[in-house]
Amino acid sequence: MKKLLSFLAISITAAFLLYAKAQQVIMQPQKVDGEVIFAVQKGNSLKEIADELYEKKLLKNPQYFVWYAKFKKIYPQIKAGEYMVDRDVNFEDLADVLTLGKFYWRKVTIPEGLNVFQIKKILDENEFLSGETPDFSEGELLPETYTFMRGETRNNIVSQARKNMKNTLQNIWNGRAENIPLHSENELLILASIIEKETGIASERPQISAVFANRLRIGMRLQTDPSVIYAITKGERELGRPLWKKDLETDSPYNTYKYAGLPPKPICSPGKDAIIAAAHPDNSDYLYFVASGNGGHNFAKSLSEHNQNVNKWRQVQKQAK
Repeated sequence: MKKLLSFLAISITAAFLLYAKAQQVIMQPQKVDGEVIFAVQKGNSLKEIADELYEKKLLKNPQYFVWYAKFKKIYPQIKAGEYMVDRDVNFEDLADVLTLGKFYWRKVTIPEGLNVFQIKKILDENEFLSGETPDFSEGELLPETYTFMRGETRNNIVSQARKNMKNTLQNIWNGRAENIPLHSENELLILASIIEKETGIASERPQISAVFANRLRIGMRLQTDPSVIYAITKGERELGRPLWKKDLETDSPYNTYKYAGLPPKPICSPGKDAIIAAAHPDNSDYLYFVASGNGGHNFAKSLSEHNQNVNKWRQVQKQAK
C-alpha cells in the first residue's frame, strides 16, 4: 500500500511538474524584433504551420505548438492567408492570430495623374498580386491606395478601382455647381484629368478650373500643354524634353492649341480633388495662367496682363540658368 501511495505521489508530482512546464512554454512570450510576416498556405498540415512559425523565430519548439494546437483543437479553425506579428507573442497569441483571421493586408497605391501605361506598370510589378492586368481605359481607375491579401488578382484591384471611379464621378457630378459648361460625367472626367496634370497645388485647382470653364463658355481654345504632350506620346512614354513650337501644330484631337473644346478622352487618371475642382470652379474672370517660378501659377484676366506674367516667368528661367 505504501509503495502504491508513493508511486501515486510521484506520479502526481511528475504530472504537476509536467503541467507547470507546459504552462510555462505556452505562456512564455517569444521575443519579436520588428515586423514578422508569415503565410499559411491552403492545405498546410499542423506540422508545416508550426515549422513555418519556427523558421520565422516565433516558436522555440514547433512540436510543443503542435501538441498545444491538437489539445486545444484549433487546427481546423486555422485560416489560410498571410499574417503579420509585430510584438512579443506566446502560444495563445499565435492561436488567436491564426484562428481569428487577423490577416496581413498589403497595399498598392495608384498615384493621381498617371496614365494607363504607368498604372499597368505598377500593378504588373507588384510581386504580391497574381494574374494578368486586364485592359482598362484612360481615366477609368480612381487613384487611391488599395489593400489586398497576398495572391489577390490584379483583375480584382482594377475592378475595385474602376467601381470607385464610377461612384466618385457620379456623386461629384450630381453635386456639381450650376452653369458649368460641361454636359456629362465623361466631360467632367476629361477636364479633371487636365487640371490634375496642370498643377499639384490643391489650392490652385479651382482657379485653373475657372480658366478652362471660362474659355469653354466663350469658345476659346484651352491651349493646355499636357494635352499636347499626350497627343505626342499617347501616354506611352515620357516626353523627356520641353514642348517645342512645332509641337503645337501636331494634328491630333488632343492638341488643344489646334482644336477647340475638350479632348475626346481623359489624358490621365485624376484624383478626387481634381474632379471636385472641375465640378466647382472658382467664380472668377481669369482666362490665362502661366508658371510663377515658385511651383505655382500667376493668373490673368487679359492678354496684356498675361504677357506681363509670361515675361516674369522668362526672367525666372534666365536667372535659374
